[in-house]
Amino acid sequence: MNDTFLHKGKRKILVEYLREKIGISDERVLKAINEVPRHFFLESIFEDFAYEDRAFPILAKQTISHPSTVAEQTELLELNEKEKVLEIGTGSGYQTAVLIAMNAWVYTVERQKDLHDFAQKKLLQIHLRPKFQSFGDGFAGLPTFAPFDKILVTCGAEILPTELLKQLKIGGKMVIPMGKTDEQILYRFTKISENEFEKEEYGAYKFVPMLGKTNL
Repeated sequence: MNDTFLHKGKRKILVEYLREKIGISDERVLKAINEVPRHFFLESIFEDFAYEDRAFPILAKQTISHPSTVAEQTELLELNEKEKVLEIGTGSGYQTAVLIAMNAWVYTVERQKDLHDFAQKKLLQIHLRPKFQSFGDGFAGLPTFAPFDKILVTCGAEILPTELLKQLKIGGKMVIPMGKTDEQILYRFTKISENEFEKEEYGAYKFVPMLGKTNL
């Protein structure tokens, strides 16, 4: 699939929208979204709409998030270059690509085998490779590679996955939507000590549910 001048022009318009209308101020987030071809991660029938602020269906009855949601979650991470980031829910690979484009060391987990394989192929095609890409249970995280500087959960959890908090460095941040399946609240947890966390709330969103185990 080609990344044409038309696609690039639409990305610039999207970035200006995210800056002016959504209020994204982290220029590194905006630069990454400007660089990553979102249409690569969508079915071809949605290509003309890839740079609108819309979610679209992908494999395994999942969705690719609104660009504004991707930008907001990423900005909340306060990400620095070469920080270790654990992403729970690789999905199509678009959010993964944005994190890698920001020079993060990304470790990503996906429970749906079809999506894991799809994202692996797409990331390889655009030469944005995570440090480690796993087919596995997101609730378990990746303890072998812990601790992580940042953790990003891209699906809505009904309860706080405490195993993930254990894998966060002291001073690290986890961004996660939590609540019932029809609507979640986006939270940011900052690890103050081994048993102490600061919790911040960032409004209502709608994510696909966070599920355990794996699905072939």
